[in-house]
Amino acid sequence: MKIKILTSALLAAVLTFTACQKDDGTPMGPVCDPCVEEDTINAAYNPQPYELEVPEWFPRPVLPPGNPLTVDGIALGRHLFYDPILSSDSTQSCSTCHNPQLSFTDGNKVSRGVLGIDGRRSSMAIVNMAFNEKGFFWDGRSATLEDQALLPVEDHTELNESWENVLEKLKRHEEYPAMFRKAFGIERKSEITKELASRAIAQFERTLVSYQSRFDKIVWEQQGWPTDAEQRGRDLFFVEFANNSLDHPGCSHCHGSALFTENNYFNNGIDSVATLNDFADYGLGEVTGVIYDNGRFRAPTLRNIALTAPYMHDGRFATLGQVLDHYASGGHGVENEDANIQPFTLTEQQKQDLIAFLNMLTDTSFVNNPAFQSPF
Repeated sequence: MKIKILTSALLAAVLTFTACQKDDGTPMGPVCDPCVEEDTINAAYNPQPYELEVPEWFPRPVLPPGNPLTVDGIALGRHLFYDPILSSDSTQSCSTCHNPQLSFTDGNKVSRGVLGIDGRRSSMAIVNMAFNEKGFFWDGRSATLEDQALLPVEDHTELNESWENVLEKLKRHEEYPAMFRKAFGIERKSEITKELASRAIAQFERTLVSYQSRFDKIVWEQQGWPTDAEQRGRDLFFVEFANNSLDHPGCSHCHGSALFTENNYFNNGIDSVATLNDFADYGLGEVTGVIYDNGRFRAPTLRNIALTAPYMHDGRFATLGQVLDHYASGGHGVENEDANIQPFTLTEQQKQDLIAFLNMLTDTSFVNNPAFQSPF
């Protein structure tokens, strides 16, 4: 068998050499190979660095040196994010489950893919991802945005495609080969890879920075004043303003910092189970294999939270009022519940005050930013 393969390869080489001759029999050189010419990408490579705009009250972004932000890389990622070419039947894209008007969520309890199969979890908001270094997805199974971007394509409950097929579609596309060259400097269509595609998507997602909410304008930029209800809600939200920390929502325990999340993983008391093995969804424990991590999920950012209903990893709560009622109840006392899940007093007025404060975190300039919308 090895001899046959070698012989076939040799024969192909001879045929190619014979075909690439001038009339007088002298060789024309390797560039006359039509396959090589067809594979070559005719476009210029002149990468322009992109400087991410970050307010001074935010932490510094986590930008991997192996995937620097460039204008053309972000443009390619934006196209791939919104293009249904990534799905098996060309009906869904990343944006199907991550709509910018909903702070890049989809408004459903759980997401549904091209096969009409419901997934297990709600789509997470893609907001301020450039500042997260503690894993992605609800369970943290991807360490980087580049890793995360690879998975939905081949997930049967999502885009249900193979990367092999996607790459063939991208190579045959009228515009994508040139875009890949401009973004990454490749010279041939055959050099387009899933890793380059995921790097481009990750670049685009890192530009999705939200920092111009009413809260930011008032607190950080000193423009205007909160309403009485917003101020009362703020005092309830932040632990440092509590008069009695034992009877206080203490939301900032898990949703602290200017990002309104620490991107850490918690059992926030939504499930009543007899043992740590009885969770319907193990969350972080499914990834780590550590039983004490069962039922723990990443605390999402509360920025634009008013736009991202329903809530929790499985979308079980339809409104912010229901979420607050849950936390006021104090959970179920499961062994690995976070220590801050404790019952507290919550009057109807206090609930409305907290919701008024949470509404301050809506950033309309973010969801309407032309740079974040579909390029098609």
